[in-house]
Amino acid sequence: MISDKIEKALNKQIAVEANAAFTYLSMASWADNHGIEGAAAFFYTHAAEEHAHMMKIVHFVNEVGGKAVIPSVPQPAETYENITEICKKAYKHEQQVSKSIHAIVELAQQENDHVVDEFLRWFVAEQKEEEVLFMRVMDKIKIIGEGGQSLYYIDKELNAMNAAAVAAAAAKPTAN
Repeated sequence: MISDKIEKALNKQIAVEANAAFTYLSMASWADNHGIEGAAAFFYTHAAEEHAHMMKIVHFVNEVGGKAVIPSVPQPAETYENITEICKKAYKHEQQVSKSIHAIVELAQQENDHVVDEFLRWFVAEQKEEEVLFMRVMDKIKIIGEGGQSLYYIDKELNAMNAAAVAAAAAKPTAN
């Protein structure tokens, strides 16, 4: 059984993950509408991942005697200046998600809730991977540049990163 405080924090995290899923879905749609198929695939994959993270928390809260609350989600942005803006926002977004997860870990440790603490370890590792990924995306954009022809190479890089992530996820055993 989880405490009311932790249940509330985990329900807030469900909303954070749902918001992330819809934010990435919006980014993917924007890229799709601008002919940037590699970036679209990259962000569609991230939207699906964030949805899976949300579902993982929903199931966990219900399994440990809490009640998962399904949130309404604010409308994400529909337009962006360019792919660089999207990637910068995605990186900042991942940092915020990490901060939120870390706060729940601290709460679980304060309450000596080892079950929640252990459950969140997977999310801590996942967030580290996400932040590193988006730092690398930003590094690639700095190397490639931001002009019109550069967009072609950025799109190819995002497509390759997406393909690698999809292959790695397929090879990795799922953690429930």
